[in-house]
Amino acid sequence: MSQEELGQRLFVSGSFIGQLEAGTRRMQREYARLLDEALGTEDFFQRNCGAAAKSKYPEHFAEAAEAEAVATEIRQFAPLLIPGILQTPAYARAVFRAYRPTAPEAVIEELVTARIDRARLLDDPTSPLLWMVIDEAALRRQTGGLEVMAEALHHVAALIRRNRIVVQVLPFDAGAHASMEGSMKLMDFEDAPPLLYFEGVGTGRLEDDPATVRYQRRTFQFLTACALSPERSLALIEDIAQDCGHEEHP
Repeated sequence: MSQEELGQRLFVSGSFIGQLEAGTRRMQREYARLLDEALGTEDFFQRNCGAAAKSKYPEHFAEAAEAEAVATEIRQFAPLLIPGILQTPAYARAVFRAYRPTAPEAVIEELVTARIDRARLLDDPTSPLLWMVIDEAALRRQTGGLEVMAEALHHVAALIRRNRIVVQVLPFDAGAHASMEGSMKLMDFEDAPPLLYFEGVGTGRLEDDPATVRYQRRTFQFLTACALSPERSLALIEDIAQDCGHEEHP
């Protein structure tokens, strides 16, 4: 049975089946039930679906986090905050506390630990390719205070100087740009079709429609054309970090 044929029985695309096979998409219970029916596997997929569904990440991000972990290339536009993979523990703690002001400390620490664990992607010196376009607003917003912000910016600068990531800053004077309405993350894989991830406050969605992915890939290209060069971006990040330090110690 081809991926397209099986996809028709699950009411999904053939590329979605490919992503399930490659492990870049999570197995949902409804798909597990339909797979058992289509393949005559009794309750095999349904029995194993429960264990596979457990994740240390929030439900709306769990599938995207798993895809991110096996991606070969990640391109992201971050309009509001430093991308999660690049965050320091103190910066991540400030972000989580801001939108969960009444959460117990233990819950916040679990979220911080899970976010920092994602940075293990950076342990490999070359893979995956990480290319980030970050809005200048995300760099200038003093998340967690001057000390926390300075540390976060120095961390990003250090990763750039190690040639581990490519970062371009989208400056204020770029004006209107192609992704005014929100963030995006494009993920490419060795043996599966690409995925696109959109995220809002407490929500997230993976998209595999080829036309949509192609359109947003072009959007990312427009963003890189409007952004500062990597060299000028590094200089700006270091300047803002230095300003934070000066403001903290007048």
